[in-house]
Amino acid sequence: MTPAQFEAAACEAALEGGALLRRRFRERDALQVELKGQHDYVTEVDRQAEAAVLGCLKTRFPGHVYMSEEDSPEISAGEYRWVVDPLDGTTNFIHGVAPFSVSIALEDGEGLVAGAIHDPVHQETFHACRGGGARLNGEPIRCSRLAGLDDSLIATGFPFRELSRLDSYIKAFEAFVKVTSGIRRAGSAAIDLAYTACGRYDGFWEVGLSRWDVAAGTLIVREAGGRVTDPLGGESHLDSGDIVAAGAGLHSAMLEITKAAFG
Repeated sequence: MTPAQFEAAACEAALEGGALLRRRFRERDALQVELKGQHDYVTEVDRQAEAAVLGCLKTRFPGHVYMSEEDSPEISAGEYRWVVDPLDGTTNFIHGVAPFSVSIALEDGEGLVAGAIHDPVHQETFHACRGGGARLNGEPIRCSRLAGLDDSLIATGFPFRELSRLDSYIKAFEAFVKVTSGIRRAGSAAIDLAYTACGRYDGFWEVGLSRWDVAAGTLIVREAGGRVTDPLGGESHLDSGDIVAAGAGLHSAMLEITKAAFG
């Protein structure tokens, strides 16, 4: 199969999971919520959405490897590996707040092949394949071409699972507050990356994420003309969960701040 065909499969699976999330949204009184770790929740909807996504993918690709937040978080070797977050933004979902999303990426031995991020509330699917550009509901998208931080709107997420790094994060946050036109915290890293890819946000940074939070968004931002690295400018973000993403003109300016805070 071609990367574009894998992209279409990722979109199909994301829509399948998103349809379930949309049906269950705002059923707060009916949700069964469990605590996985500090400030880290899972509901039966996470698992139902995961079953919908994986069922769709495994029917088509039974020989592939699957890495999913609620099922098998360990990294397994394989020619093709799907990286799935069936509900990115569980805390939002629990409280009846949008956005939240389904995030799906495919990796091979050369890196990211295809990805899709679906927002079921706004019926928006951001998707890309390697070398094929990035799209929103089929229409091409591009990252912001802004070159300076003064007029920028950037996104972040608070390191609620990485409280030992809060001082460094606050240092970066304070620096960005002083030099940007605004900072947003939506509650779904996948959506933050998708919005960066289409230019709604000029950039995004966060620490303490997981591979399934950022894999699809990484590919979509890069195919939209942006840059994605760790806060020091390296390539460890898929493994470390520490990420800086922005249009090519703004990324280096963001790195100046994150290097000073996290270096």
